[in-house]
Amino acid sequence: MASAQEHYEHHLGPIYSWMLGGMAAALENARAELRALGFHKRKPGLAMDLGAGPGVYSIPLAELGFSVVALDTCSVLLEELKCQPGGESVQAIHGDLTSFRSHHPEKVDLILCMTDTLTHLPTREAVEMLLQDVRAALKSDGIFVATFRDHVSAPLEGAARFIPVHSDENRILTCFLEYGDETVTVHDIMHVRKGTGWTTEVSAYPKLRLDPAWVEGKMKHLGFDTVLESGNRGMVRIVGRVHER
Repeated sequence: MASAQEHYEHHLGPIYSWMLGGMAAALENARAELRALGFHKRKPGLAMDLGAGPGVYSIPLAELGFSVVALDTCSVLLEELKCQPGGESVQAIHGDLTSFRSHHPEKVDLILCMTDTLTHLPTREAVEMLLQDVRAALKSDGIFVATFRDHVSAPLEGAARFIPVHSDENRILTCFLEYGDETVTVHDIMHVRKGTGWTTEVSAYPKLRLDPAWVEGKMKHLGFDTVLESGNRGMVRIVGRVHER
């Protein structure tokens, strides 16, 4: 089974924007989410986008006036970010999100960790360590936002574990979920039209099963005022504002 990094580099990275319905639609959805979070009213500062991918959130943040550092382990997606209109204003860094402070040691105003990136970490202990680093990196009025899928509260059963992701006349992407105690194995199944026939490409990787209440509890313990709510694309969203004791 591939690691999350290997899976994205060789399987999902080249089709990631297509999977989201195209960058134009993904950017509009991100702009709407950032407006709903009130970031258009916030004084721009320094933002870090952990697991930035092709810049779905990095580019809208830059449009709002933020200086944006985008970090990702997938070189394919970072190259796509650099080629996007507006991508030239984002500092793209190829690296592991757990080492983000080494790339930018100064205090920052905003940290995002969106679209299931937290679940790519290998253990809950790694999640705790990342949250501690996020808290240490934020300014006194800083904000942290994370979105991820809840595979704890209501695990899918039977045929519901087969999930249509995206398709067109030449490609069909479906994922299948296989639950373990600590992780869920995601099997991404891509059917690709080749001439008059079809080929099938399959890759699988593990994701952590994170309880949103557990993540929120860890954040509160670190001194965040938190809001746990519904996010985009069926994810949960946790917004943490630094609360100085």
